[in-house]
Amino acid sequence: MREFYTITELTREFGISTRTLRFYEDEGLISPVRRGRTRLFRPADRHLVKQILRGKRLGFSIAEIREIVQMYRDPPGEVGQLKQIIAKIEEKRDELRQKRRDIEDTIAELNASEEGCVERLAELGVKG
Repeated sequence: MREFYTITELTREFGISTRTLRFYEDEGLISPVRRGRTRLFRPADRHLVKQILRGKRLGFSIAEIREIVQMYRDPPGEVGQLKQIIAKIEEKRDELRQKRRDIEDTIAELNASEEGCVERLAELGVKG
């Protein structure tokens, strides 16, 4: 296992910008080692970046990701973190289910409106 990764290596590996990594550092999510002006990332930082990006893909906010990361560092530790992740996943799943219901309702309303328009056009003797 490598001791350090450069910012360039991580940006290429994860397809993100240097600004993104600096943002995660500013937010306290990762803590690279500084050698002068150079940032060196430990394998643990690399792992955190991977987890942060996964959290973002799942729809977690930076604040939620920070909470989960901090929980791992402090009590209740990994068990608490895993339970919190499960709760957050269920919350996100519920939000997405609601969005799906809202989209289905909107599509049904659009279909009904379109059908009404087509019927009215037929009443007016105009073919669609």
